Amino acid sequence: MSNTSILGAVLRWLRAGYPDGVPPEDYVALLAVLHRRLTESEITQVVDELVAENTGGRIDRDRIEAAIAALALEKPGDEDVNRVAARLAAAGWPLARPSED
Repeated sequence: MSNTSILGAVLRWLRAGYPDGVPPEDYVALLAVLHRRLTESEITQVVDELVAENTGGRIDRDRIEAAIAALALEKPGDEDVNRVAARLAAAGWPLARPSED
């Protein structure tokens, strides 16, 4: 699967899982879930796309960047990660880790 199609799929899952936008309290847990499947570069591309298409002001780049920085310092709780993962799984997100072949 190409990088473009992976990012498109991720954006579709995010939009389906969070049709009203990602609430700030889910940022750290969402980033933890995304980090299981995506590289730093891919996450940056997802954030760039979400910010670029943001017209209602619901996505704040500064808050996202702060959440990314916090991820390095903060481990989200299992309950938060499970809640976010379940929301994305309901939208089709593949929860299994990719094989490391």
